[in-house]
Amino acid sequence: MKGGTVNEAAKKGGIIMAGLTIDGVILAIIIGTLAAIVYSLRILVLLERRIGRIDLNIERMASRIFKEEVKIEKMVGKGRKK
Repeated sequence: MKGGTVNEAAKKGGIIMAGLTIDGVILAIIIGTLAAIVYSLRILVLLERRIGRIDLNIERMASRIFKEEVKIEKMVGKGRKK
């Protein structure tokens, strides 16, 4: 839009939104969508790491419980032999 007011541009078919042409608006929407996708992927990676740590902690607890059960079974087994 070279020269002229917003009303003249609207009459000629050019849509102006806050100083942006329709091309600028479409570009802003595309960039915003891509930014939202990148942010969502970042959140997914952080959640995946957190779940991995939780899983590791559950495995450690299960291992400790198993070791305790083995100790208890050995103690109970010794008591039964008497």
